[in-house]
Amino acid sequence: MTDTIIKFDKVVKRFGDVTVLNELDFTVKRGEKVSIIGPSGSGKSTVLRILMTLEGIEGGVVTVDGEPLWHEGPNLKPASEAHLRKMRAQLGMVFQSFNLFPHMTVLRNITEAPVKVLGLSRAAAKARADELLDLVGLADQAAKYPHQLSGGQQQRVGIARALAMRPKILLFDEPTSALDPELVGEVLNVIGKLAEEHDLTMLLVTHEMRFAREISDRVLFFDQGRICEEGSPEDLFTAPTQDRTREFLGSILKEG
Repeated sequence: MTDTIIKFDKVVKRFGDVTVLNELDFTVKRGEKVSIIGPSGSGKSTVLRILMTLEGIEGGVVTVDGEPLWHEGPNLKPASEAHLRKMRAQLGMVFQSFNLFPHMTVLRNITEAPVKVLGLSRAAAKARADELLDLVGLADQAAKYPHQLSGGQQQRVGIARALAMRPKILLFDEPTSALDPELVGEVLNVIGKLAEEHDLTMLLVTHEMRFAREISDRVLFFDQGRICEEGSPEDLFTAPTQDRTREFLGSILKEG
């Protein structure tokens, strides 16, 4: 079993005439917690959307747990829908805008996919949901609907929902950007607890620099569709080697 669970090899992604990922190379090891930072439009969220098969690629190969994501077979032909579905099951994503079903209770939001996709019984799915709601500090909110919850609570339900599918890899796309400032901490605490106590591989796109520094094994700084610099949080935040990284961190820390 290889130590690498995510690999981007010369990946190209374009939107019209705009190249968003420019022959991107990077790997993530099993169990590693990696944060992606960088300016708007640098391709950060596109990486997550490609992994979740929400966006295709124009060049290169993406591998998840040793198997090509957007290709299949020895000749790397384009992946079938069945292959994409199988690969997608290994990943869970927490979106910035919660994406909960408004007409379903919290419990149903978490149990629906495990029942429909994984074939769990309602009882087994409920037991898993109860355990996860306890983990994210919402054990008493199971019967409520999303509109009855704060933004922070909705995002914690989103985390529980992603975990309910038992993914190998958990992706976070700016998980606090839609929250009021006073609610950010509760979501970051839950993600921090997950990182500490569970052997999940985590890939986070975040603008919370202090959090990225605390939680990450490694930080990638994206600029213009490529990794401009990467390193340990200590190295990247205290002694960046690239002018562009210094410029970005300087502007972000000034805003903070």
